[in-house]
Amino acid sequence: MLALLGTGLLTLAVSPAHAEKRTLVLSAYPIAQPLFNKYVYAPFKEKCGCEIVVETGNNADRIAKLDARRDNPVVDLVLLSDFGMLEASRKGLIQPLDYSKLKNYSQIYPFARNPIGGNYAVGYTIYSVGLVYRTDKIKSLTSWKDLWRDDMKGRIALPDVSTTQGPLALQMADIAWGGKTENFSTGMQKILAIKNNVVTFSKNSAQLSSLFAQDEIWAAPVARFTWAQLMKTGMPLKWSIPAEGQAAGMNVMGIVNKSKNADLAYQLMDFWLSKEVQTALAMDLVDSPVNTQVVLPKDKAEFNTYGGEHIASLKFVKPETLLKHRSAWLEQWNKGISSK
Repeated sequence: MLALLGTGLLTLAVSPAHAEKRTLVLSAYPIAQPLFNKYVYAPFKEKCGCEIVVETGNNADRIAKLDARRDNPVVDLVLLSDFGMLEASRKGLIQPLDYSKLKNYSQIYPFARNPIGGNYAVGYTIYSVGLVYRTDKIKSLTSWKDLWRDDMKGRIALPDVSTTQGPLALQMADIAWGGKTENFSTGMQKILAIKNNVVTFSKNSAQLSSLFAQDEIWAAPVARFTWAQLMKTGMPLKWSIPAEGQAAGMNVMGIVNKSKNADLAYQLMDFWLSKEVQTALAMDLVDSPVNTQVVLPKDKAEFNTYGGEHIASLKFVKPETLLKHRSAWLEQWNKGISSK
């Protein structure tokens, strides 16, 4: 079982008899770590005869740690958002991958292969952001533009631009309203124009569940990985794939530059991408699969970013676009939201 140490590391207990084993250090998000231990770490430990230590935190904190330890790295394998990995690669913190060492590479979606360019990463999970609405209050939502309808006033939530989902929703607003520039200026203008119609610009998914449950909102962009939680509110909710498509995010894996255990990192990476592991994670609603060989039953498929129609609808924000414009977006957003 994973135990949280004062150092900020999650580690699996190691007995003196096993002290000679090699140790693979993984940098990952803190969410769902017990389930990752169950489906990924524990079975891989048996397979490799090694130990696994997991350092957790958000993108920014973990990239800062990699940077601080660049000359003598502690972490071997790092899991980040696609734009986080691009930032890390530009700082020289990640080494190019040899995809021929990943036997499951050919089984993953094309968009998960070399997703940030330069052969620095491989995608391991995706999520969509569609529109969810109360069917007893709203007849239908078929376009992102529907959030601007008069009957939506005072009944919607939108993600704050500072969150991971903020730029994704910003892109979809830009697409819906015919934006032509890579900085999504049209989308920004349109969202700020209806700021007084928005109940809240949410900072996390738990907030959305509360707003729906308390009848404060009737519609919102929602990340697929929170859909199961929203259904527990008991409200009559429906997921809509708008005509313009769904926003999409991807998390990726990379090997730290100067890693002393790159061979083990490749093995864990390949294991993670396998049909068996990807299926297990999807079945327990931990992560949506990128392995195209995964087959899910209907009751599980409903809560994953999965299936032909769903996958075809995905619109990814280019990592380089996000890195280039995120500071300006935050500045415009804060100024626009605070102004009268």
